Amino acid sequence: MDSGWVWMDSGWVWMDSGGNIQLIGTRNFTQRELVLHSEVEALRWAMENMLQHSTYQSFGTGCNELIAMIKELHVWPSFATELERIETLQICFPDFNIIHVPRARNQISDFLAKTVRSFHRELHFISCSIPVLLPRPPQV
Repeated sequence: MDSGWVWMDSGWVWMDSGGNIQLIGTRNFTQRELVLHSEVEALRWAMENMLQHSTYQSFGTGCNELIAMIKELHVWPSFATELERIETLQICFPDFNIIHVPRARNQISDFLAKTVRSFHRELHFISCSIPVLLPRPPQV
C-alpha cells in the first residue's frame, strides 16, 4: 500500500507519495466553542474517512496547537472526549504521524474549507475531484 498525506481542515486532500490527488473531502462543521475544537473534529473526520482507503498515512495540519494536543493527549482535559476518539483512531494507523504544514503548502484543503464555510446548509462531500458546485482553485 502506497503511503501518502492527508491535509485536513474542514477540507482535506489525500495525496499519494508522488503528490497526485487521490481523494478530497470537505464538510462544514457546526460552530464550536473554540477554533481548536473544530481542528480536532476535522482531524477525526479525516482519519475516519482514510480508514476506508488506506491506514498508511501521515497527516498534516496548519494548527500547531492540534499537533501539541495529539502528542500529549492527557494534558488537555477540556478536550478529553474528542481526544479519546482521536486516540482510538490512532490505533488503526500503524505509523501514525502528524506534522505542521504551512497554509501556503496546504492550498487545496484550505480552499475547500473556506469555500464550504459559505454554504448555509449541511454539506459533506468526498470524491476524487472538485465538485462542479464549488469554484475551482487556481492550481487545480
